[in-house]
Amino acid sequence: MTTIPATLRLSAVAAALVAALPALATNGMNMEGYGPVSTGMGGASQAIDHGTAAMAQNPATLALMTSPSRLDVAFGILGPRIESSVSTPMGTMSSESDGTSYVMPAFGYVRRTGPWTYGIGVFAQGGMGTEYDANSFLTAGSGQPVRSELGVGRVLLPVAYQVTPELALGATFDIVWAGLDLRLAAPGAQLGQLVTGASGNLGAALPALAQAPWARIDFSDGSDFTGEANSIGWAAKLGAVYKATPTVTLGASYQFKTNLDDMKTGSTDASLSAQTPDGVLSIPGRITVIDFQWPAMIAAGIGWQATPALLVAADIKRLQWSDVMKDFKMRFDSASPMLDGSVSFALPQNWKDQTVFNLGVAYDVNAQLTLRGGLNIADNPVPDTYVNPLFPATIENHYTFGLGYRFSPVSEFNGSFTYAPTVTVTNPQGIEISHKQMNWQFMYTHRF
Repeated sequence: MTTIPATLRLSAVAAALVAALPALATNGMNMEGYGPVSTGMGGASQAIDHGTAAMAQNPATLALMTSPSRLDVAFGILGPRIESSVSTPMGTMSSESDGTSYVMPAFGYVRRTGPWTYGIGVFAQGGMGTEYDANSFLTAGSGQPVRSELGVGRVLLPVAYQVTPELALGATFDIVWAGLDLRLAAPGAQLGQLVTGASGNLGAALPALAQAPWARIDFSDGSDFTGEANSIGWAAKLGAVYKATPTVTLGASYQFKTNLDDMKTGSTDASLSAQTPDGVLSIPGRITVIDFQWPAMIAAGIGWQATPALLVAADIKRLQWSDVMKDFKMRFDSASPMLDGSVSFALPQNWKDQTVFNLGVAYDVNAQLTLRGGLNIADNPVPDTYVNPLFPATIENHYTFGLGYRFSPVSEFNGSFTYAPTVTVTNPQGIEISHKQMNWQFMYTHRF
């Protein structure tokens, strides 16, 4: 089998998987780790060999691969548990999110030829989401469910070059995909406070809609694997890895901010609705999510082979959320001939930049079995003032565990488990939001 046909076949798999990447991520919207080897070690990745998931973090570490080629096939299960509650004169109302399991397939293939390593992969970048049923107090009395699901994935084309026996450089070109579902309800006056501009007959009707007991923005395809609003774009990353001593490796990477198109629904696949004295008014139209981007990230780390059996790794990462999550901007363009025009909304976010520390160890019990453990330590980037029950990306610290089992020199299995303890915040509306997670990743590896 030649290299070119194999790459073409894997490209077809990438095309099939790219639509199946929703996630609820844990360092803000970013995954706590990519691949079970890194995740089992707290997400440490910058200076260790952890398979093809390196292309999602520091592509230069692909040069640490010892076999001529490698195929990783993986999937993850993210298990958030989110509950929102509010105290009223009639007592406490609470609602649990039904969004408790998000499945993410992934794969990577790399090949080494002389000093070059190259390949292709598909990995979920991250996202967030919740689902509350029609009886939840979060529906504002509309009697319809509310939900959100944001997923961002990448098709990655990595290359690494061994400059010297000690130094390797790497880069990726990323095709980035984003999808969003949103079913948002609020009192008309509250939704009206988010309006930043309007035009046409729809704009003229907004003062009356602001008096509505409830109003809604709806666009959702109901699928676990796609969003009603979609966009595509590109990004890139650079990396380096340096073997400072026979037992100490240093690594660093920079991921550029994405260049995504605006996310859009079809021309009639969204709706703006409200309760009026004459009944429910529902206006079909298009939603455009304006300039949603994934942030730039910079990371550096160290790997120390303390003994032949014990590997210790530590990273520090900075995610520049403040550059991309100041406001969540949308525009609704009416498809109604009676209420033509558009209305623009901005949901204030004002996220803070986030620093993440990844600490991990791996211990080879014997030639077949490796055990891993780690910590992922971070702050919550979402200010309490702006946190929304539909977007509670508030998780802070993670405790991670993992194992690897080698069936033979060419095949192995790796798995990881992450526990993120409960983080509870309260927003200015008095809604208390509690969020914890239990996540799994599994991967089969075959070397050629």
